[in-house]
Amino acid sequence: MITREDLEHKRVDLSEVASGEPLPLIHPGEILQSEFLEPMGITQYRLAKDIGVHPRRVNEIIHGRRAITADTAIRFSRYFDTSARFWMNLQAGYDLDRARAQQL
Repeated sequence: MITREDLEHKRVDLSEVASGEPLPLIHPGEILQSEFLEPMGITQYRLAKDIGVHPRRVNEIIHGRRAITADTAIRFSRYFDTSARFWMNLQAGYDLDRARAQQL
């Protein structure tokens, strides 16, 4: 545990986590691709067919050109055994971070 004393006496280096530089925006589609499709060996086409949507929808999400809607979140949650809220939170977090970045 880091104590106030550790921080005051500079015994802890937080430069890598608190650089003041904004973190890069990560679209939920990047997470879908890197954390779900690639490790599971699932193609965009296979996912689209299995969840009953046009392949373009999945492709546009992965490439950051389309948001994850409530409908898509429910479909992903059933397919990947996650919660719909997980997908909606990824999208909401991205949207908030993007809005903040645009206001700077």
